[in-house]
Amino acid sequence: MCQGDGIEKAHGILIRKTPLTETSLIVHWCTAEHGIIRTVARGARRPASPFAGKLDLFYSAELEWVPAKRSDLHILREVAVTDFRHGLQATWPRVLCASYFVKLLESVAEPGTPLESLHNLLGRGLDYLTTHDPTRKAVLHFERELARDLGVHGEPGVSPIAALRPMISRIPDQRETLLKSLPEL
Repeated sequence: MCQGDGIEKAHGILIRKTPLTETSLIVHWCTAEHGIIRTVARGARRPASPFAGKLDLFYSAELEWVPAKRSDLHILREVAVTDFRHGLQATWPRVLCASYFVKLLESVAEPGTPLESLHNLLGRGLDYLTTHDPTRKAVLHFERELARDLGVHGEPGVSPIAALRPMISRIPDQRETLLKSLPEL
């Protein structure tokens, strides 16, 4: 949603963060309204930052940013966390699965393109992982739903990942590691 004063607002899921300077971060968000966006959180790495405790992977938040005039790197102004997903980072398999979901979504998403159904799918997947360890069934369900949302669900008997393959230049590495770590059903 665009505000009259040049401020944008959206609900987003934090999907990646990387250091920019000694005190700032680049934070990637998956939003329903704006798709994948990148923001700079100035001073976020300082102990007294207003962003302290609000910028962690897989958190959902209401965010405000100032759109960049000449790039796709916007200035993050405010973040209000709506879901910390406390249980998600409890085990390595949960984090690995969440990371796979994010990488898979990033591989099919066009930056700046609204992604309401994909944002909702990611939110549901992360919410599941907050209280459950991943299973093969859950991973395949996510892939199937992603393929369905993208309209490439394929022929009967074709796996969802095979249907997605033409859209993805490379299947995320996490998939093989994740599937090897999960028990057979």
